[in-house]
Amino acid sequence: MATIKISSKVEEQVWEELRMLAKESHQNVSGLLTEAISDYLQRRRIRPAVLEHLSDSMSENDELGKLLAR
Repeated sequence: MATIKISSKVEEQVWEELRMLAKESHQNVSGLLTEAISDYLQRRRIRPAVLEHLSDSMSENDELGKLLAR
């Protein structure tokens, strides 16, 4: 996959922790950042979809919910 170069600012302590994790896990910082960004994007995209399915399910089963509440 093609890569791009980015520039950003992070807190110094967070950066040092990331560098230590990279060293401990025998990975590079770029790989860890790519993984972290990918995980973040997946979580942000999945949550709205899950909430939408939950809402649909609750609407479809409204009567059952009322019966169970009795």
